[in-house]
Amino acid sequence: MVERWQVTIVRYGTRQTVRSDVYLNHHLYGEPDGPIGMDYFFWVLRNRASTIVVDTGFSAVGGANRKRTTLIEPAAALDALGVDRAAGPPVVVTHAHYDHIGNVDLFPSSEVHIAAAEYDFWTGPYAHRTLVHHSVEDAEIDHLASVRAQGRLRTFADEAELAPGVRLIRVGGHTPGQTVVLAETTAGPVLLASDAVHYYEEYERSMPFTQVANLIDMYAAFERIRGMVDSGEVRHLVSGHDPDTLDRFHRVDDWHATIGEES
Repeated sequence: MVERWQVTIVRYGTRQTVRSDVYLNHHLYGEPDGPIGMDYFFWVLRNRASTIVVDTGFSAVGGANRKRTTLIEPAAALDALGVDRAAGPPVVVTHAHYDHIGNVDLFPSSEVHIAAAEYDFWTGPYAHRTLVHHSVEDAEIDHLASVRAQGRLRTFADEAELAPGVRLIRVGGHTPGQTVVLAETTAGPVLLASDAVHYYEEYERSMPFTQVANLIDMYAAFERIRGMVDSGEVRHLVSGHDPDTLDRFHRVDDWHATIGEES
């Protein structure tokens, strides 16, 4: 029996930059550069019986190293939402960039779910190459390795059912194991696109983000998600960084919004 979940979108950080900093080879579009915001999110899935945390935001160190603005500490947001970290809720890592795994250590007894391709890449021979390494913190990758040593890491190949009504789908592109999360809610199926879709414009215009592991896989991810939306398999698409995200759903306040009700 498929369960229904409530999705909470947590906006914990922000920054201001320019379009040429976020869109790959922006000059090729023949458009003027200009300012653009970038928000930082993680997500919580809940029903009356269970809680799942999707990504954990950047750490104080990771954010400070890149001059990011923290709006609410992830630990404080989790506590305000009533997430019992000591109970060991499952944690999904959509990919291992600093702004998605910075607080995995807040969940010392949780199982951590990540695509095998993602874990293998960041613990493999190319992880320290300059053009990819700037997006991670070594201590946080080391922590994932310690989670594995403790027997708490769960990897999957291309798809996995984490719980009834929650599917993990590896699309790649942005990183080798970039994962999206499809959750059934009382408001219809929700796709947490994470960084497969940083911005709605990125997805709508097929404009790849500047950080990309495989460009063709990124284009293919746009097409796959578009097909899921067009077919009705996805009703609500949640971006990974678009400042417009909270306003597209039931905005509760400045730092979070919800989709659906707990059931």
